[in-house]
Amino acid sequence: MLRYLTSGESHGKCMLTILDGMPAGLHIDRSVIDKELSRRMSGYGRGKRMEIESDKVEILSGLRRSVTIGSPIAIMVKNVDQSIDKLPVVLEPRPGHADLSGALKYGFKDIRDVLERASARETVSRVSAGALAKVLLAEFGIRIASHVTVISSVESKARGLGFSQIITMSERSPVRCADPAASNMMCQEIEKAMAAGDTLGGVFEVLISGVPAGLGGYAQWDKRIDGSLAKAIMSIQAVKGVSFGIGFDAARRKGSMVHDEIFYDKKKGFFRKTNNAGGIEGGMTNGEDIVIRAVMKPISTLKKPLSSVNIKTKKSISATVERSDVCAVPAAGVIGEAVSAIEIANAVIEKFGGDSLAEIKRNYKGYIEQIKKF
Repeated sequence: MLRYLTSGESHGKCMLTILDGMPAGLHIDRSVIDKELSRRMSGYGRGKRMEIESDKVEILSGLRRSVTIGSPIAIMVKNVDQSIDKLPVVLEPRPGHADLSGALKYGFKDIRDVLERASARETVSRVSAGALAKVLLAEFGIRIASHVTVISSVESKARGLGFSQIITMSERSPVRCADPAASNMMCQEIEKAMAAGDTLGGVFEVLISGVPAGLGGYAQWDKRIDGSLAKAIMSIQAVKGVSFGIGFDAARRKGSMVHDEIFYDKKKGFFRKTNNAGGIEGGMTNGEDIVIRAVMKPISTLKKPLSSVNIKTKKSISATVERSDVCAVPAAGVIGEAVSAIEIANAVIEKFGGDSLAEIKRNYKGYIEQIKKF
């Protein structure tokens, strides 16, 4: 079982990750993790914090000569801004944030104790763990990408592009959108929101290619792969909705226009010409690309803050203003890749078993041969 824990506060000394269950024998290039962390920091509309931090990992345990040895992997990313003990008390909760609920839950008299951990800075740890999961999945030909499909009222027209095209086009875009025209308009919307002291949300799509049929399961509710993926995506700060394939559009179509017809070819085996299901049927992968879409709400810190209440005096006042982004949808897509990679990697380890990469590969090869003979 692949599992991980994260620790650290936004303005504390560092962000920590412990990843347990990674098989022995996997070569890890630290620069691969640093690259993913750099992608997380990018995107038009990010805040001043991204200009301060320069996230680099230190792997503290679990590797010897850059190869996993089967023990828990500890990863540290130091914060450049380590001002947590010097920051002022916060008494004005932000609408839409964890501020008030967290203060009520723990009885805090200073909301700073909530927002330091509730901050999306925590996703540094998840992207670090996800980068390692991606390295493992690459050994089985599984690739993961993401792109932004909506920011505010602007929608990308990139549907129909191939996996490699989406990667190429989105990585060229300042908002990680594979449609150049939409990308320009998204940047313009972000500039307008910035000038107005407002924030913007949107939709990102995660694509997972090369996944064999049969990951996950239908026998128990907690074995369903779409359930674990949905939970992982929903756990990302500010994400308010998740769907697979055509998602909510399925509610407006008849069954004959929703379900993906099944075909067979001696070379391909079983396949589908459409992918409305988004690569998952009955809680299991079906061999097609997994397609996940997630809705991210606008960031809850506004430069022109909304009305709130001082938790000490109980008087009406404007919400607190913290250093934050105008739009973080491009970064959320990268985080979506990371948490999805962890869930797929866990499913691979569970399905094919083994303590070493070589053992898992043997089991994987046998399973693929079994499918081909079916």
